[in-house]
Amino acid sequence: MRRLRGALLGRRVRLRWVHLILGGALLMPFWLLAMVLVSPFLDMPGTVVAGSAAAQFAAYGVALPLAAVTALFPLTRPLSVAAARGLCGVAPERFADGPARSWAARVRTAGWFTLHVAVGGLVAGASLALPPFALSLMVLPFSASLRESALASFWSLDQAWLVWGGVPAGVLSLVALAAAAAGAGALLARQAPRLLGPTPADRLAAAERRAAELAVRNRIARELHDSVGHALSAVTLQAGAARKVLDSDVAFVREALAAIEETTRRTVGELDSVLGLLRQGEDDGELPGPGLEALDRLLSAPGLRPAPAVTRGGDLGRVPGPVSREAYRIVQEGLTNAVRHAAGAAVSLRIAVDEEELEITMENPLPAAPGAPAVRRPDRPGGGRGLTGVGERARLLGGTAAAGPVDGVWRLTARLPLTGGSR
Repeated sequence: MRRLRGALLGRRVRLRWVHLILGGALLMPFWLLAMVLVSPFLDMPGTVVAGSAAAQFAAYGVALPLAAVTALFPLTRPLSVAAARGLCGVAPERFADGPARSWAARVRTAGWFTLHVAVGGLVAGASLALPPFALSLMVLPFSASLRESALASFWSLDQAWLVWGGVPAGVLSLVALAAAAAGAGALLARQAPRLLGPTPADRLAAAERRAAELAVRNRIARELHDSVGHALSAVTLQAGAARKVLDSDVAFVREALAAIEETTRRTVGELDSVLGLLRQGEDDGELPGPGLEALDRLLSAPGLRPAPAVTRGGDLGRVPGPVSREAYRIVQEGLTNAVRHAAGAAVSLRIAVDEEELEITMENPLPAAPGAPAVRRPDRPGGGRGLTGVGERARLLGGTAAAGPVDGVWRLTARLPLTGGSR
């Protein structure tokens, strides 16, 4: 008995019933307009609303195509999805997001809307008419005045068997109404994902959005890796060197502490800029950061001993801003790797620009090369993404990058087209 009551009057069934009544309310304007349209062709005594049953069902048949045409507007889908998601008991991820852009999505939405208002109109009409009728049936055996009234004659309640069968007939009428509403609600719940679910075009658009979001996340991750990673490597090296000469070279310790202070202040500023974009949820296509104009400051950091040997070629001032920023990060990552894996080794940098591209070449001795200092490679769980980021930066600009051992040295090369400034 409890299971039957849940199947007919459970919370989900009641919500779906409300959804069907909402469909009936949405059908009403179309039905009234259809009654006006069909009234000249039918014999309709009395008012338009109180016409014959044939006229009302004829208007019902005309109203459904009108509703279908109206549902072709793109905004119909999000409104229908919101109603179905809240009342039909279907998993939210099975619905499409946003307006229906393609004609295939619009036709499916129109099919859903027409089904909703068609079934909802019938259930809503029955929900309004059947309970008073059932109540009259149940009262009929106990009221002689009701049996003799014009209402009883209009509803054909003057049958002899209803004198003793009115109560069960009324109860069965209400049970039939609840069963019909439950079945109609289940039908809509089954059809909702098919008609309001994502089309292939919607899935493609969602995949493109996810790819764009992932690209933004990867760009921010590269910025954090290169700026913060370089700063921490430099700070670690400076702090370690200062600790070793703390008692013997106060001037060097003072210089190292000043460099640590400057490095951390600059990095905190860059970190605030990147985190500001995350807080605002914005991405204007260009993340903030220094460019080649800050190259001298980067190369003169106290942690780089001996200082890199730099060769410049061409006018670096005419490098477009996005290319300049990516070039700075690539040089920064190369220096970070040199400090981390070959501390104290000579580093050479060649950066040149011609009419078409900017070329970067960095070299430092391999740890195992003859004469190279022994270097302890620290364990870095989750690390090793720097060179991957270098390749991604170059490819985003339409360029190339490569890194690896060549003739006893570690060489990093990158070629960035000057026309790749739009990202």
